[in-house]
Amino acid sequence: MRHAGEQKKSEAGKLPALKVVAQNRQAAFKYHILERYEAGMVLTGTEVKSLREGRANLRDAYALVRRGEVWLVNLHIAAYSSAGYVQHHPLRDRKLLLHKDQILKLTGRVQEKGLTLVPLRLYFKNSRAKCELGLARGKKVYDRRAEARRRVVEREIEEELYRYRSR
Repeated sequence: MRHAGEQKKSEAGKLPALKVVAQNRQAAFKYHILERYEAGMVLTGTEVKSLREGRANLRDAYALVRRGEVWLVNLHIAAYSSAGYVQHHPLRDRKLLLHKDQILKLTGRVQEKGLTLVPLRLYFKNSRAKCELGLARGKKVYDRRAEARRRVVEREIEEELYRYRSR
């Protein structure tokens, strides 16, 4: 079983083409990502066309397990500009496609205290829309402060090493 980060090579030895549409940059800041999953998405035609234009926002989105299915909630896909009178609702719930054993595993893990499913990025892989989900635990405020402090210290060390080498 492959996880989201792993990719199967094609016959010619090339990796499949990935076109990233949207990323949730806040997820790494707000959560500890424990596991990653790649899920297909059930979309309408205008949603796919809007995604190809890069008009999606993952900021407030999250995933839920309802009645044995995984749903992506609050994902904003803007209306397709060239569509006629038939449009999709920008914030509708969208079904995610995962294997049954993955859904059962996620159902058990999400019921644990403090774990949630967070969409990390939307992308096209071999012309199919995919969503990378992360099983995440929320960071506390002091975790974020400690991480910010650590980054500042690392940056200062790098600057000192650069100055020391340039002498």
